[in-house]
Amino acid sequence: MEGVISAPLPFLKGHGTENDFVILPDPDNALDLPAALVARVCDRRAGIGGDGVLHVVRSAAHPEARAMAGEAEWFMDYRNADGSVAEMCGNGVRVFARYLEHAGLVTAGDLAVATRSGVRRVHLAKNAEHAENAEHAKNAGNAEHAKNGDVTVAMGRAVLSADGVTVSVGGRSWPARNISMGNPHAVAFVEDLAHAGELRAEPAYEPAGVYPDGVNIEFVADRGPRHVAMRVHERGAAETRSCGTGACAVAVASARRDGLDPAETGTPVTYTVEVLGGTLTITEHPDGNVDMTGPAVIVAEGRIDPRWLAGDGAGDGDGR
Repeated sequence: MEGVISAPLPFLKGHGTENDFVILPDPDNALDLPAALVARVCDRRAGIGGDGVLHVVRSAAHPEARAMAGEAEWFMDYRNADGSVAEMCGNGVRVFARYLEHAGLVTAGDLAVATRSGVRRVHLAKNAEHAENAEHAKNAGNAEHAKNGDVTVAMGRAVLSADGVTVSVGGRSWPARNISMGNPHAVAFVEDLAHAGELRAEPAYEPAGVYPDGVNIEFVADRGPRHVAMRVHERGAAETRSCGTGACAVAVASARRDGLDPAETGTPVTYTVEVLGGTLTITEHPDGNVDMTGPAVIVAEGRIDPRWLAGDGAGDGDGR
C-alpha cells in the first residue's frame, strides 16, 4: 500500500454467476494496488479469495478515467486474480453496479460505468421489473435470480477477427473463433466440455502472436436451440465459474456458426449461455451491440487488518 495503513480497510465480497470478486471502495483513488497485494487479497487460502478485485473509484479521481467522468461518475478499475490489470469484466460490471446500489450511491434504473474498454450502460431492475423477473426466475428454477433480480449490461459490439486460431488440450485441437469484447477471446466448439481438461494451466494456442497480452479461452458445447454451455480459462485467473465477456463472445460465435447475423436479418438474436455458476442471457442486436443479463449478488462485508496489509502475517480479515 502507499504509505502506512493504520486503520482497517473496508471490503465487500460479491459474485455474478459465481464469478467472485473482492470489492475495494476507494472513491478518491487513495489506494495503491501493486500486483502482489491484489494477488494476496485474491488468494483463496491465505487471503479473502476471488477471481479478481473491483476497485471502486470516482472517474474524476483516476487518470485512466477522467476523460469519461462526464458520462460515468464511477470507474471500475478491474484487476485479475494475479494482480494484472484488465480492460473489462462483464460479470464484474454487474457486481460493481450492484455494489453502487447496495452502498446507496445509485438507485435502480439506468446508470453508466466507466471501464478501460469505455463506458458501459447498465440497467438495475426496478421494483416492478424485479418482481416480474423474480417470478420468471422462480418458475425457471433459478433461486439466485429470484432473490436478487437481474442486471443488464450493454457490452458494446463484438469484433470478429479473420485471424485463424487453434486451441489444444491433451492431444486434441480445435479451430477457435477470435473475438474481442473489449478483451480478447478464443472460442472453440467441442463435443464434450470434459475435453477441455482441468483448465488449471492455460491451454495451448497458436499462433501466439495473435494475442500479445494473453487471451481468455472458451470451450463450448450445444445444449439445444440457441442454448449452449461453456467452460473458460481466464487469463490471470485460470478456470473461473463464469466469464461475462466470454459468454458474450460465445453467443456471437454460436450465432455465426448457426448462420445468424442480426446485422443482415435486422432481428435480434438471443442465446442462453450456461456457465458453471449459473445462466446468462445474451442478446445481439442488429446494430451489433450485445446485451448481457444475469444476477449480481453482494454476499459479505468486512475489514482487512492493516497488519496483514503490511505483510507481517499477523492480522486476519475481520468479516461481519
